[in-house]
Amino acid sequence: MNKPEQKASFLYALKAVFWSFTGLRRKSDFDADGKKINPLHIVIAGLIAIACFIGVLVTIVTLVVPK
Repeated sequence: MNKPEQKASFLYALKAVFWSFTGLRRKSDFDADGKKINPLHIVIAGLIAIACFIGVLVTIVTLVVPK
């Protein structure tokens, strides 16, 4: 008997987005994510990851460039 596909949590989606940003994602994991992860979780996790990335870049520039 086949089990129904279990939905992934938001933290799982955040982890998947992080690994996708770094480019270190296996194709089998990517295929499995398409069935498990809620698309809304991916959008929200992507926006959070982009905001963190921009925050890190702004912080680095602020620390490196003298006033």
